[in-house]
Amino acid sequence: MTTDLCRTVRAAIILSLGLATMTTARAQPGDASGEINVAGYAAIYQDNFTKAVVEPFMKKYPNIKVNYVPTQLSSERLGALRAQKDNPQLDVALMDVALSRIAIAEGLFAELDPAAVPNLKDLYENARPNGNYGPALTFDHITIIYRKDLLPVAPKSWKDLWDPKNKGQVIVNAPPNIQGLAFTVVVNHLQGSDYKKTIDPAVQRLKELAPLVQTWAPRPDGYTVLLSGAARVGTGWNAQSQMYANRSDGKLGVLLPEEGSVFQIDTMDLVKGSKNPKAAQVFINYALSPEAQEAFASTMFYAPTNRNAKVTPEVLARTAAGAESRAKMIPVDWGFVGSVRDQWLERWRREIISAN
Repeated sequence: MTTDLCRTVRAAIILSLGLATMTTARAQPGDASGEINVAGYAAIYQDNFTKAVVEPFMKKYPNIKVNYVPTQLSSERLGALRAQKDNPQLDVALMDVALSRIAIAEGLFAELDPAAVPNLKDLYENARPNGNYGPALTFDHITIIYRKDLLPVAPKSWKDLWDPKNKGQVIVNAPPNIQGLAFTVVVNHLQGSDYKKTIDPAVQRLKELAPLVQTWAPRPDGYTVLLSGAARVGTGWNAQSQMYANRSDGKLGVLLPEEGSVFQIDTMDLVKGSKNPKAAQVFINYALSPEAQEAFASTMFYAPTNRNAKVTPEVLARTAAGAESRAKMIPVDWGFVGSVRDQWLERWRREIISAN
């Protein structure tokens, strides 16, 4: 073989290998196929997440079918993951960040491959609380929700929940709902105490609230209870509060109290032992994309976690990422809260709920 011919053959081989590599890289998402099971929040969350994220994803990736598995609380999903540890039936789980940390420590979640989930690099710094494990899908914060027509004076402060006139009219989501854990941090902050040292001040103050509380576990949710007129004030999450307010014909009010609130993160995690990790990571990458983040924020007022997501100023102002909201956030270490979650839950059961 002549020298020129050898060079020609080598060049053809290198070119073909390069084209194959480029084709593989470009085709990675398209190569994924099959079904994945995604566990997340039920009811209105499921409806809107399906509309804003799941359905557009399946249209873009027709070879991947997403089965949405609804449950009310992250703790229910954690229980399912523990029960299925040796034979996982789920591929992706939406989880509050405190329980996500627990699941990671127990070996229930797997690290994401940054090459398979390139949108990781475009997330805000605080949207990567677990490194390459579950990133933040949404940001939110706890609020006061109230019936405008049933309260003669609109609340301004968390302290207004303790108004004796509200006896039997207050609803609070107690732990294991993470809203109860967030409320614990808020109340402890109101008492001027560091929750990492003690929550005794919060427990005492919540015991004083107990006689005013109608329920610690509103069903199906606090928003529906207030809209029915069965109660008139309580705690809620901003995103869902804003959505229900839109549907309430002006009856439901949403308040970021003057003392501030607690920033909350929901993560999207890859289940360790997933039957289809490739498709699962394609879905996670899409859910973190600007287009999906924009759609979900506009539909349900969850603050986007991708810095490239663009939402209108009107929508942004009603999310946890609004300027007013960011300025009033009380710092919280959710890793620490996760580590003491069971202790706090026991104190709620033994000392607060029993004082009702």
